Amino acid sequence: MTIEFKLPELGENIKGGDVVNILVAVGSTVAPDQDVLELETDKATVTVPTSVGGLIEKIHTNLGEKVVIGQLILTLQGDAPAPKTTAPKAAPAPVSSPPPQPVKTPVKPQVEKPQNQEFKLPALGENIAGGSVVNVLVAVGDTVVADQDILELETDKATVTVPTSVSGVIKEVHVKPGDQVKIGQLVLSLVGIGTVQTVATPQAEAKAVAKIESFTPVESTPTQFVSALAPQVQPDPAHSAIPAVPNARRIAREIGVDITQVASGSTGRVTISDVKVYARQRNQGLTIAPTSEPVPVPTVMAVSKALPDFGKWGEIQREKMSNIRRATANQMAYAWTSAPRVTQFDKADIEEIEQLRKKYGVRIERPGVKLTITAILLKVVAAALKQFPKFNASIDLANEEVIFKKYYHVGVAVDTPNGLLVPVVREVDRKNIFELAVELGDLAQKAKERKLSLDEMQGGTFTISNLGGIGGTNFTPIVNAPEVAILGVARASIEPIFRDGQFVPRLMMPLSLSYDHRLIDGAEGARFLRWIVTALEDPLMMSLQAW
Repeated sequence: MTIEFKLPELGENIKGGDVVNILVAVGSTVAPDQDVLELETDKATVTVPTSVGGLIEKIHTNLGEKVVIGQLILTLQGDAPAPKTTAPKAAPAPVSSPPPQPVKTPVKPQVEKPQNQEFKLPALGENIAGGSVVNVLVAVGDTVVADQDILELETDKATVTVPTSVSGVIKEVHVKPGDQVKIGQLVLSLVGIGTVQTVATPQAEAKAVAKIESFTPVESTPTQFVSALAPQVQPDPAHSAIPAVPNARRIAREIGVDITQVASGSTGRVTISDVKVYARQRNQGLTIAPTSEPVPVPTVMAVSKALPDFGKWGEIQREKMSNIRRATANQMAYAWTSAPRVTQFDKADIEEIEQLRKKYGVRIERPGVKLTITAILLKVVAAALKQFPKFNASIDLANEEVIFKKYYHVGVAVDTPNGLLVPVVREVDRKNIFELAVELGDLAQKAKERKLSLDEMQGGTFTISNLGGIGGTNFTPIVNAPEVAILGVARASIEPIFRDGQFVPRLMMPLSLSYDHRLIDGAEGARFLRWIVTALEDPLMMSLQAW
């Protein structure tokens, strides 16, 4: 019989919310207490379990829609308690009868008629409102399945691929390269196993049916994968009370993580990065600790003095800032105004370590990957941060506290054709120099190809900016707040150094350390930089150091 599932009560004073994810598809079978929706309410993002079971006939809501308590969500075909009757004996059932199955109806199977379906841009992450379309990966007439990438989008933080949450044949693409799109904006119209109305013409309908029948629809519910990867967890009301990014809930379900056990970072909401760190630490048998997420950066570019009309003095050309350039401008202005900075300078004699680098670098050299001085500096910096914990901290002025981080994730500034990007190398203290060189090469390549994920650009505790490949003597890097220090590296050159009564040629590398003077004093900055210089100048001491 036909069963209806309507949006139930979600909590005190919650009247409804926005649909951010639909976890099931038409034609799939659901059981009572199975999650079917992710809903963003005024208080948190929650998952909504169904109270009934059966075969889904129709979904009455779409991504981005507002729904209220009592609104119809699903229509299903399933079993219901049979009314008592006075009929004579029923035919005896076989002894080994299978468990009850959803009622089969003589209606057409799952694909009754091709129906229109819409895909709107979903939530992409914390504080991301949208982005610029870099590439459209599909075209009208293509068949797509759930979780297939359909867009490349340049956000303020990185270039990301956007997968579709629905399946079908593309009827219309509503965006093109260069367009600015926002969360909830219509991206695709499809003909498929959908939720709206039938196709306009019989010819289009027949064509769509032929395309639909040529592939096996993929159910969008990630819970199908959980059972294969981890023990099935019974729905728990506590899950709904945990504030979390919708994609973090999806990732947690897919890898079998109980989201109530995941500690959130400084934003107060569990992110994808938090889930991954928890899963990795759990697998390694480590104590789970909260991760740190970047503090949301206020937009400060709007505060500027009116410019004169430059065109009255000669020819000009205006060009829109890219999202990456705009984000960099905002972050640098925020960092400059929020952290009073001091810069310390020094030089390191890298003659011996440079010879070792050339000797052993051939072991890992391949296109895009080589043993660089930056890879060596990563290891040296991680050791220095353990010796000087203040440099691996952040300031929480609101609570008048210093946050000391027990992990060592170092960002490395990469110059790309699209602007400055800072991928983060994680757990630097646990990797050897060869491993760091390979990972650094891969991240730098991904940065230049705009393939870095948001997760690969978050969670840094310290930054290295190496301009040695370009040139220059010294520079004063800006601290990447909420971090408290950054190491600048300039081009090494041969200089005459007075030793044992005579001048000898040595390869000297200029270093500059900028730090937040609210937390770090000048003497501490000088000691930290001297420690790095000594480690570079004495490779044996570095190899004996307890990393």
